[in-house]
Amino acid sequence: MREKCSLVLSNSEVLEGYLIGKKTDASGEMVFTTGMVGYSEAITDPSYFGQILVFTYPLIGNYGIPSFETTSEFIPRGFESQTAHVKAVILTTDSPEAHHWNSYKTLDKWLNDQGITGIVGIDTRHLVHQIRSHAQLLGKVVSETNITKEKVREIISKEPFYDPGSQTILSQVSVKERRVVGKGKTRIGLVDCGVKWNIVRQLLEQECEVEFIPYDTDLSTVDCSAWLLSNGPGNPKNSGDLIPNVKKLLTQDKPILGICLGHQILALAAGAATERMAYGHRGHNQPVFQVGTRKGFITSQNHGYVVTNDSLPEDWKPWFLNVNDHTNEGITHKSGKFKSVQFHPEAAAGPRDTGWILNDFVKEVRSSCQG
Repeated sequence: MREKCSLVLSNSEVLEGYLIGKKTDASGEMVFTTGMVGYSEAITDPSYFGQILVFTYPLIGNYGIPSFETTSEFIPRGFESQTAHVKAVILTTDSPEAHHWNSYKTLDKWLNDQGITGIVGIDTRHLVHQIRSHAQLLGKVVSETNITKEKVREIISKEPFYDPGSQTILSQVSVKERRVVGKGKTRIGLVDCGVKWNIVRQLLEQECEVEFIPYDTDLSTVDCSAWLLSNGPGNPKNSGDLIPNVKKLLTQDKPILGICLGHQILALAAGAATERMAYGHRGHNQPVFQVGTRKGFITSQNHGYVVTNDSLPEDWKPWFLNVNDHTNEGITHKSGKFKSVQFHPEAAAGPRDTGWILNDFVKEVRSSCQG
């Protein structure tokens, strides 16, 4: 028999469900994903650090969790980093049994091993409506039930909700030391702000040598053919000296590609502005279009900050825009050497419509080196 627990929201609403994973209180920013699969990839995605992740698909966990054992130094498929990064997970229904040839553990057991708590039995459709109706909604998972209005006020006032956007958190998701993986003539300097491993996989598949670089590294000490500014969590302005360091890179001729948080950092380094969105872009079904073309793409996104189009300097222009609200989804410099995208071209999990962006980046790097 599962224990009951509650989700207390910063708008004072309380939802009750049943505990899965580890029995522990948790607090974070409320976000959601629309993926039907890829739950282990999402939970281990460092971009979700400090967030309580709501799965909108009604059944999660039916194919279990794959084994993490690997004979190489790399992260096996099914995971995007070595550990879970979410604060908690919220599901409508989980599968207490898993049936799949690659299943190693159930979702419940794996979450417990990772020290992550979760709730099942909550109406996630209603919860997503709350997230989309209340700007910057935060939440707390607590073991108490039958919570009164007075208790809600006590929980809210006792300890502030954890808001990753107000924290400096890159040190908790970036590598601590520089290291190189793969072999090849093309070396990519990967500035790690919480990189998803599928970015690395795609670079290695194209015979690149990838150097992992801590976010607070003096980039003038790095020898590489090009730069990749990775995805990651939090407010791009809370990135220490990374923005002025990237600004120095813009005086060089080496190609740069930014992804998600890396896109925002590149924009700030170029002199543009970012702002916090009311609700953010979440899920695996965000439509974007390439500016100046009739090409549209479905993308995977999880971000609460956006680059403002009217703040771009004259040497820069929008590369992609969001179909729904025309907010910025990518920028490019007039030289063609510096580009970035707000969405995730590496997918894992999510649509693969924009995988060509990483492929084209590697081709441009090699062309630049030959030139």
